[in-house]
Amino acid sequence: MTKEELKNRTKEFALNVFKFLMSLNKSKAVDVVSYQLFKSSSSVAANYRAVCRGKSSSDFLNKLKVVDEEADESLFWLEFIKGLEIECDLDELEKLIKEADELVAIFSAGIKTIKEKNNIKN
Repeated sequence: MTKEELKNRTKEFALNVFKFLMSLNKSKAVDVVSYQLFKSSSSVAANYRAVCRGKSSSDFLNKLKVVDEEADESLFWLEFIKGLEIECDLDELEKLIKEADELVAIFSAGIKTIKEKNNIKN
């Protein structure tokens, strides 16, 4: 997958999460969870764009770690919604969980590869 394809994929993920959140019934509790998920999912896309502009291997790696953390946080909030059994489109929720899980795997693998290539221990 090219950087451009991954840029589009992360943006599509953020858009799909936003559309999903717009479909949820509103309450104080749901609004809090929605806000957290919106922030983390949009951060995946925004920060991946910054990764693509990394100035050095260490800059690239540090920015990629942020993206990985935000993708994992998005996965958490999606699983949290599922666990709370919030009324929603369960098929869409499962698709988003799958996509978040795949994004975490992609970014984690990228981090591992960069570390190995540059002989970085932590």
